[in-house]
Amino acid sequence: MAEYRYRAVCEVLGGSPIGEVAARYGASRQSLHTWKNRFQQDGMKGFADRSRRPRTSPSRISAEVEALICRLRREHPRWGARRIGHEVGRHGIDPAPSRATVHRVLMRNGLIDGQSQQHKRTYKRWQRQEPMHLWQLDIVGGVPLADGRRCKMVTGIDDHSRFVVIAQVVAVPSARAVCQAFTAAMCRYGVPAEVLTDNGERCGHAQIAVGVVEERLAAHRGAPAVERDDREPERGQRLGLPGEQVAERR
Repeated sequence: MAEYRYRAVCEVLGGSPIGEVAARYGASRQSLHTWKNRFQQDGMKGFADRSRRPRTSPSRISAEVEALICRLRREHPRWGARRIGHEVGRHGIDPAPSRATVHRVLMRNGLIDGQSQQHKRTYKRWQRQEPMHLWQLDIVGGVPLADGRRCKMVTGIDDHSRFVVIAQVVAVPSARAVCQAFTAAMCRYGVPAEVLTDNGERCGHAQIAVGVVEERLAAHRGAPAVERDDREPERGQRLGLPGEQVAERR
């Protein structure tokens, strides 16, 4: 790394434009200025990596307060961080350190052991086993347009593969718009086994129409009825669709 920086600085000192050298070496102009100044002051030693630790920490407690916290803990092993912080305040320390600060001091000095979480969180994934078993439909928005309007987006995602099957911008988020986007997705990708929506107003109004469409196709494809469940979070809210995809679907 030092040789790499040395070559870049030599080119700059040789008269090459600093912007071109920065682009060629993948560094910023500020970094090259810093390397050049360090080289002129310290020579090759100036290219060594330096600690990023701040020189001063105004909020850090003093060594005397840290020693007092450790002494109180040794004298009273049953005192916790909250009690020790209170006792430090009674010794005339203003402001008294917080419970979190006392805890970090005790941890840093090896006076307490970090406790593992007693109740480990367990997560249960209930996604479907294969693609096309379940589609999740939702309406998110709004999407700003050039004329100042804010439109909604009908989104659909395959529960197993997380593949976006619907991303349709609609001017009016009506039941008809939801059904049109839904049927277009089925014509393109096929009919899913189940469909999941929330209790939102538009999806709720579109539920009957979507059910009619699904029943018409179910007679041919054997898809069961539409499923609704409020337990599933609206995952469509977290979909990051590229701008060109949104523009394409307008």
